[in-house]
Amino acid sequence: MTEQTLGRLAEESWNRFDDHDSMYYEGVWHRSHALAQRARRMCGGFTESGVRPGDRVAVMMANSPEVPLTYQALWAAGAVVTPVVSLVGAEELRHILLDCGAVAIVTSPELADHVRAANVDIPIYLDTAELERAAERGPVNRAPDDIAAIMYTGGTTGKAKGVMLSHHGLWHVAKDSYDLSHQEGKNRALVPVPLSHSYGLITTIAVMHATEPQQAVLMRWFEARAFLELAAEQRVQYGTVVPSMLHLLLAEPLESHPLPDLAYLTCGAAPLGRETLTEFERRMPGVQILEGYGLTETSAVTTFNPPGRRRVGSVGLPLAGYSITIRDNDGEAVEIGDVGEICVSGDSLMLGYWGEHEPDPEGTALVGKELRTGDIGCVDDDGYLYIVDRKKDLIIRGGFNVFPRDVEDALDRHPDVLVSGVVGRPEPGLGEEVVAFVQLRTGATVTAEELIEWARERVGRVKYPREVRFVESVPLTSVLKLDRKALRGRLG
Repeated sequence: MTEQTLGRLAEESWNRFDDHDSMYYEGVWHRSHALAQRARRMCGGFTESGVRPGDRVAVMMANSPEVPLTYQALWAAGAVVTPVVSLVGAEELRHILLDCGAVAIVTSPELADHVRAANVDIPIYLDTAELERAAERGPVNRAPDDIAAIMYTGGTTGKAKGVMLSHHGLWHVAKDSYDLSHQEGKNRALVPVPLSHSYGLITTIAVMHATEPQQAVLMRWFEARAFLELAAEQRVQYGTVVPSMLHLLLAEPLESHPLPDLAYLTCGAAPLGRETLTEFERRMPGVQILEGYGLTETSAVTTFNPPGRRRVGSVGLPLAGYSITIRDNDGEAVEIGDVGEICVSGDSLMLGYWGEHEPDPEGTALVGKELRTGDIGCVDDDGYLYIVDRKKDLIIRGGFNVFPRDVEDALDRHPDVLVSGVVGRPEPGLGEEVVAFVQLRTGATVTAEELIEWARERVGRVKYPREVRFVESVPLTSVLKLDRKALRGRLG
């Protein structure tokens, strides 16, 4: 059996199949054996440049074939991959590089000025060509419990924290994800999610567990019309998306872009409204949305809706190595069906946070061998998990709990609404008031007053928003999640 480290996994996956078209990117198909040779040369280049096992190396690039190759080369060299989303600011980049003690950063020419603005004295590789001049090297010996990646998260509540993920954790979560999601004969995937995000990272590892040759159609950036055109042109059979991508796709004339080869899309990273799922599947017949749930701290995936056993509204069943307990505010387990904090245990959880960080009482924390996620949800009699909301996003209005997602789901069901975001505004006497920011569809005529009444009829007299603000676009984070921090900043 292959040693369960990611460098060994990549090597074994390259040798599993004959040479084949492996990755399509901006008009070019890349062959699997050529990609493998490039990664081995890059491993040699890192080693010759002084990168040693355990060293942290940052990778900050938009999606391209070089991103997964760099990850594989660094794991083979024994280094710790530190992915950085290419849209982070210079100050946050500086924090990440200094906090993890990065010995180098791999980026691309268009980001050179941005990286230099972080003002950290480490080698900067503006592309991988220099590294690829070295002789090929195979993977060094590492232990499954060694750190494979440090992924920074939680920057919305302060300084971003480095989540330490092991080879073992990523290896197993990726395998379980592949085993649950893969449908035989479906081997061409469209990948628009950022490979620097935990969802994208696990996608690059999952394909290394494939039992038949896989082909990835990689998008540099997500753009709705390009997604549809590329999916049709390359006849993709499945893909990875986040909810905001589905919202943007719904704004397109989907009926004019039939995709007869597309069977399913896996969806994660943020909650997906039931109405969004239903409308997408209605307008794109034959395509099924399979939701999952996870955190960076759980190696990206915790639960998944397996094909043939999906439950709409649920984020699925726990992966084989995980168990879920719902706890109340006192830490006691609640009854099946009752709402509480989602707590996860299993041997693929993060190793911990890098360095010293102040705990966030309402955020994610490792308590003993259990992860308190800070998310609110419940499980049904069969173990399917349902997400209610994020604990820290809870709005307390007049002593009553208001979960923003409930209000957003109601607003998003209005035919004139493309997407909404709900936050709480401090209000004397009540504690907080419910405020909704709404992005309308093209040609919409609904008024704020009409949306307020629409929501009141669907969520009741306590939860409905007393204020609706129309915005050109609801803000998203760099990994395409709803940016509630930005919305709160607009409250004035």
